[in-house]
Amino acid sequence: MTRPQKIWVLLAVDVLLVPVALWLTVLTAGATFNLAVTSQPVSYLALGGVMALAGGVFSSLLRLPRIKLNAYEQSGIHRTAVYATLVGIIGMIGTQILFSGQAAPSTMVIFTMILLILSVGVRLLLRSMLIKIYRRGQSRQRVLIYGAGQTGVQLATALRTDDAVVPVAFVDDNKTLQHLTVAGFPVYPPFRIKDLIEGEKIDRVVLAMPSISRPRQARLARQIEDLNCEVSMVPSFAALVGEGDLIDRIQPVNPTDYLGRAGLEADLQGLCEIYSGRTVMITGAGGSIGSELTRQILSCHPARIVLFESSEFALYQLDHELADLGVQHQRIEVIPVLGSVTDAQAVRRTIASHEVEIILHAAAYKHVPLVETNKLAGLNNNVLGTRVVAEAARAAGVNHFILISTDKAVHPTSVMGASKRLAELLVQDLASRCTKTHFGIVRFGNVLGSSGSVVPRFQEQIARGGPVTLTHREVTRYFMTLSEAARLVLMAGNFIGRTESRGDVFLLDMGPPVPIQRLARQMIEAAGYTVCDAANPDGDIEVVITGLRPGEKLHEDLAMTDHVQWPTDHPKIKRIAEGRLSELEAATALRDLSRAIEEDDDAAALNVIARWVGPVPRQTAAHKVAHRQAAE
Repeated sequence: MTRPQKIWVLLAVDVLLVPVALWLTVLTAGATFNLAVTSQPVSYLALGGVMALAGGVFSSLLRLPRIKLNAYEQSGIHRTAVYATLVGIIGMIGTQILFSGQAAPSTMVIFTMILLILSVGVRLLLRSMLIKIYRRGQSRQRVLIYGAGQTGVQLATALRTDDAVVPVAFVDDNKTLQHLTVAGFPVYPPFRIKDLIEGEKIDRVVLAMPSISRPRQARLARQIEDLNCEVSMVPSFAALVGEGDLIDRIQPVNPTDYLGRAGLEADLQGLCEIYSGRTVMITGAGGSIGSELTRQILSCHPARIVLFESSEFALYQLDHELADLGVQHQRIEVIPVLGSVTDAQAVRRTIASHEVEIILHAAAYKHVPLVETNKLAGLNNNVLGTRVVAEAARAAGVNHFILISTDKAVHPTSVMGASKRLAELLVQDLASRCTKTHFGIVRFGNVLGSSGSVVPRFQEQIARGGPVTLTHREVTRYFMTLSEAARLVLMAGNFIGRTESRGDVFLLDMGPPVPIQRLARQMIEAAGYTVCDAANPDGDIEVVITGLRPGEKLHEDLAMTDHVQWPTDHPKIKRIAEGRLSELEAATALRDLSRAIEEDDDAAALNVIARWVGPVPRQTAAHKVAHRQAAE
């Protein structure tokens, strides 16, 4: 039926119910009114006609036929009560005129009540029939609402008329509500959830408790998901219109607050001496360090930037970002190149075709656990890839080659750290035999906010409601910001080649190492939560100790024990010289490692590391299980 047709049907129902109600009133009002009606049938018919006409008029004025049946709730009942009262008043006036006082005024009060009951009852009956017709053959999702408070009641009321979802019951921690009926649904204690899901065939549990913290919501969600049931969370209805207090409005502290020292961005000035007007190639340009180097070096106005990257997606993102920044308007040519640093032909071709003058070598596999389980891939990329780029730089007469290294290369206990240390040794070997290309190494600790680092991981765990996983209570790390790391690399490039010493390592004064447990607590509190521990068992987020993973250290070092240190033109950047391999030793290490990789021999590759860098602890089956459990 069309909407106008439905309106006429409902209007007709309102009109027809008036004489029906009047007839029922005659049967129940008593002998006096019954006798009056029987003795004056014409007056009775006239009264019925007038009242039916009045019913049609009042129904239209109150817009009762325009209320949709599936939305006929409290407001519709109120209008119907007004409608019945008005018709009853017309009837009271009519009986006084037509029956000359033979009908008591209470007669029309009975009529009004009967008409109200009939009108509401018929509409609710039609509504029920309509809903059953609409839902016939449809599968409705059965929902259990966790939280019988204001939000839960509002949600249950909203879902009552939904065609796809049917609320079944409430669950609430409040003992005063348990075993009661709220909004027409029973309220159960939380320990009954499993039985309800199985017995009532619940498809989804909806958490309607916006006032509790997100970590607790997340913990409840995980517990329910373990029962093989889907979980959803709803905010308060006040929050949906901006009136509620949302935890998302709490702003996290600045990453530099975690360093325990003042940032060095303002101190690192005069970076552009060797980069202005030059062609700069950045390997691993799509990574955290490589992309930040690209952004920083733009201020030096190079003539050309060659972005060398093996990940198509990362390269596309960076190239798109630079286009949005309007780099073309700065007359800086940006050349994205897809390629791997282990592809010697692609590296040589890129350097030659674009006349590269400076290379910032940031391409590396850096995640310790991943490289630990993919040893040959890590060694091939980090060691042989570095050698390929460095050799190509020397052959092409590139002015500067800067290797970006890590503190994990110092006294390495992991394959990743050992690969970076071996890369340093091979670069230093080339530096000792080359006068045209200036080789240098920049070494720093962890970078706050880089992909896969501890800060994004903690942020993700906090967003999930915890727990925050910590490998050891006493573990410490050196930290710096992405901006500091990039500026250190660019500044070190200006210092390379100023002395007779070649292949030196440059370090930033990074201050004292940061305790990771303190960092975890700071991030939890910065997000507006409390730490759950022995002193505060009711806290929001727990810090769980998982144990050091294979290859991880308790504390990192920035330099070898046998190093010699000199100052640079910047008070917070030091130049150090460490023990090196001879030309023969470097050639032997490179030959043996290349053979091990070609033969796919993990043991032989580890022997090369043990001989020239130092033994790396072997990853046992127990280590692998522990690492997998920690990851889970």
